[in-house]
Amino acid sequence: MDRLAGTAAVAAGMFAGTNVDDLIVLTVLFLSSRANGSPRRWQIWAGQYAGIAVLVLVSVVAALGLTLVPDDWVGLLGLIPVALGVKGLMAAIRTRNDGGDTSAAVASGLVSVATVTIANGADNISVYTPVFRSIGPGPSAVTIIVFAIGVALWCLAGSWLGSHKKIIEIVERYGQWLVPAVFMTIGSLIVIESGVLTKIF
Repeated sequence: MDRLAGTAAVAAGMFAGTNVDDLIVLTVLFLSSRANGSPRRWQIWAGQYAGIAVLVLVSVVAALGLTLVPDDWVGLLGLIPVALGVKGLMAAIRTRNDGGDTSAAVASGLVSVATVTIANGADNISVYTPVFRSIGPGPSAVTIIVFAIGVALWCLAGSWLGSHKKIIEIVERYGQWLVPAVFMTIGSLIVIESGVLTKIF
């Protein structure tokens, strides 16, 4: 029992430590949902769970000795939120020039939310893989359950942080520029911190 409690505590700390930046993304998504109606709340929840599930699955597969993506190149996934940010920015400029509704959503559905979650958590794989490699099936199951609970807590926290009226008013007014900027910044940081640019150039 003590061993399982210890495993759960370590898993909780590992999830929190590797997903702090994900909380920022969730807050932005919930703000966008409240201000613009897109993505919908259920799409954020489902996309977050799908994204984390993919990260865990890849980590488990890698722990078994099968490397799907070399660690050196995982940072390139940061280009996904950058691309989504650029797309949202271009849409905002286009709709503004046309005199239409400027509430352009960066992540507008379940798939795009899951994609951003995977890209933003790509570096998590390097943390999760050795853990799953060193613990047995029982502790691995406990770890996955803790991660599932962690996703729910993260979504609730993001929803709460994104529920403040003043912030929603700001996003309603400037969200078409702020949300793409946040995604582009996060994606750029993922690419830069991974060191993948030094390998390319």
